[in-house]
Amino acid sequence: MADTLYLSLWYPNLRLAELPGKLTAVLSAFAAYGGEARVYSATVWPINWNEPPVFQQVYGRRIGAGSEGTGKLGAEPGFAVEEALEMLHDDFAYEFQIGWSLWELETDASLDARWAREPRLVRVVGFGPLFDEGAYEADGHIRVDFGSDAPFLEEDLELDSVAARHVEENVRQLVELTAAVEKASGATARLLWSELGESLAQRLAARLRGAN
Repeated sequence: MADTLYLSLWYPNLRLAELPGKLTAVLSAFAAYGGEARVYSATVWPINWNEPPVFQQVYGRRIGAGSEGTGKLGAEPGFAVEEALEMLHDDFAYEFQIGWSLWELETDASLDARWAREPRLVRVVGFGPLFDEGAYEADGHIRVDFGSDAPFLEEDLELDSVAARHVEENVRQLVELTAAVEKASGATARLLWSELGESLAQRLAARLRGAN
């Protein structure tokens, strides 16, 4: 069964004024590991997730040949963070969405199934220390929400050699990105976890054993 995958990052004695630099470092790391260089959107949440946002900006995104040309959509990570964190408060959370591509199996009634790199939007959230009654203690000063863990397991597929190779590439990309954001932002602790509390590493090992 598919589960939601998260990465939590913690920093020792983090002062709120340091959060913008940490968020910029995490967002900037995506481009080298299958992600986009520009941020899709920024949202600022006050007090807890039940409150309406006090700031929201959709910068958009453009995928394909024109993405490096003039008039490109999206915002540079530093600009998006600076704009959102202009309202820097202890009880606010700062959410950014950025594109990240993984191998997924495409199925079409008129075509044979084929593997393709499909983009998804990943959420990167920085927590003020008082947001949602200190949610950062469990969720991290910064939390990355990768969405469904299906591309790392493909539990609904029979894993032949081609499928296993693409799943392994997705996992390698995840591992490399995780290490990169930890190093770039200076995190001293990290945790890759899921809502169901099951270990991705254990599920993957069992999955790949079944393919052999």
